[in-house]
Amino acid sequence: MKAVNNNGVITFYSSLPEKFRSSTGVHLNVKNWSDEQMESHGLFDVVIDESYDSRIHDLGEIYWDVANTVFRKDIVAKTWEKTLEELKIQRINNYKNHIGNQLSKTDWYVIRQADNSEAIPTEIVDERQALRDLTVQVETEINELTTKEQVLTYDFPSYES
Repeated sequence: MKAVNNNGVITFYSSLPEKFRSSTGVHLNVKNWSDEQMESHGLFDVVIDESYDSRIHDLGEIYWDVANTVFRKDIVAKTWEKTLEELKIQRINNYKNHIGNQLSKTDWYVIRQADNSEAIPTEIVDERQALRDLTVQVETEINELTTKEQVLTYDFPSYES
């Protein structure tokens, strides 16, 4: 990420631009420039703290960090209107919906068994049970969390299907 300050107005680029305007004019083929060329035309790196997590942080306004000759965007903790319990319920329900979608892929085996008593293959029975067990595990783990940040940054476990 790069940025340039044009007469007090900072323009932010999430990737290197093909062209940009600086106080010295419009510049082309910027992607081919060296770092020294970019800096000589006022195009500097934008630094964001490595602890930034968009699930729990917003980014503040961009500013010039004189000491480090870079632009910065500080992280700001998000606030949520929902309570901790509401966030837990939301995350658990999101996961249950996801698992429900996975289970629906093999629901036809269950329907077939109900319709004509044809056996469900053992690997399908095992896979479906593993998904249900995983849901119980996730619900338990989320309910044990004590902060909104923990709930929102909880990474759902992966599973093989």
